[in-house]
Amino acid sequence: MAIAFTFPGQGSQALGMGKDLADAFPEAAAVFAEVDDALGEKLSDIMWNGPEETLTLTANAQPALMAVSIAALRVLEAKGLDLKSKVSYVAGHSLGEYSALCAAGTFSLADTARLLRIRGNAMQAAVPVGKGAMAAIIGLEHGDVQAICDGVGDVGACQIANDNGGGQLVISGEKAAVEKAAALATEKGAKRAILLPVSAPFHSTLMAPAADAMRQALSTVAKSNPVVPLIANVRAAPVTDAGEIANLLVEQVTGQVRWRETVEWFAANDVTTLYEIGSGKVLTGLARRIDKTVTGIAVNSPADIETALQTLLG
Repeated sequence: MAIAFTFPGQGSQALGMGKDLADAFPEAAAVFAEVDDALGEKLSDIMWNGPEETLTLTANAQPALMAVSIAALRVLEAKGLDLKSKVSYVAGHSLGEYSALCAAGTFSLADTARLLRIRGNAMQAAVPVGKGAMAAIIGLEHGDVQAICDGVGDVGACQIANDNGGGQLVISGEKAAVEKAAALATEKGAKRAILLPVSAPFHSTLMAPAADAMRQALSTVAKSNPVVPLIANVRAAPVTDAGEIANLLVEQVTGQVRWRETVEWFAANDVTTLYEIGSGKVLTGLARRIDKTVTGIAVNSPADIETALQTLLG
């Protein structure tokens, strides 16, 4: 009967996130101050006071979401949680993988903030605005969507970016190819095929320049093996070697976030509870749709922390 900590990805950001933690707990306030120092700017001011469109920028949203996750984790630790003894695995959705690795001690907090700022900028710069697109496909199986992506190769690059489970897949690539794939998905019985309001085609081969940037950035930071195994996005299997993890983080920029398979792996390996540490409840909702035997619990407010501690330390 194991538990895992999961960490949310982009899209879970919200204006004001983490402010209640910073106000209630000095350990949380210290995390936001350290991230501000690492980036050389008051990211916390943008998080709490906006404007929202500035927070939503990829280069801000990524380190901001990580900061909220680690702030919540540091409070749990200050109140007696020992990650290594209480938690069997960590995992994170896309940028959340960096939050998971910071939590597990692979990267320092300051280095994680700087890596995510580099990642956000590199992903934004990789593709000219308007060239790429992403779309959510609801109600088709993975194999069907893969066949559709393969079938539009004559138009341009298009691939599955996220397999989020519950019949929700996200495709990414060149705009014309993604639009054609979305239309084909509708013809083949998808309940919905929605173009997403994103600024770049994340997790596609078009992100290759960003992958190169992350390879360089990751080569320069100190890395330790995580204190608990990471279930890696691109592998949906546990990894414990810091060097191998760095390679997988590079691969993740252009590869598929295999979240459905990650939750299925947890279920098959006696993980009964997934605590979602950080902003929002997206991963908690996905867990419920993927496998009913796994319980998702969102931890992002002072009240959530007190409730979680009763179980985690009980």
